[in-house]
Amino acid sequence: MAFFDIFAWIVLFLLIGTGVGVVVLLGLWPGKVARARNHPQSEAIAIGSWLTLLLGFVLWPLVVIWAYIKPSAAEHQLASMDERLARLEASTRANDEGSQP
Repeated sequence: MAFFDIFAWIVLFLLIGTGVGVVVLLGLWPGKVARARNHPQSEAIAIGSWLTLLLGFVLWPLVVIWAYIKPSAAEHQLASMDERLARLEASTRANDEGSQP
C-alpha cells in the first residue's frame, strides 16, 4: 500500500468516528439540558431525543425546544384551577346540605 492509501484510510476512519461522536452528542444534549434545568419531563425528553435521531433528525429541533421550555406557568395554572374546583365543590356540598329538609 502506498502512503496515500494509508492516509486515505486514516482520514476515512477519523471522519466516521467524528460523525458517530457528533450524533452521540446531539442525542445526549436535550436530555442533559432538561435534567440541568430540572424539567419535570426530562426522561421523556431524553427518550424523544434518541428516538428522533433514529428517525433521521425530523423532530429533533422540537425536542431541543421542549428541553429549554419549562412548563412552570402551566403548573401554576393547574394548581389554581384545582383550588377553585375544591372551593366550588365545597360550596356546592354546603348548598346541597342546607337545602335538604
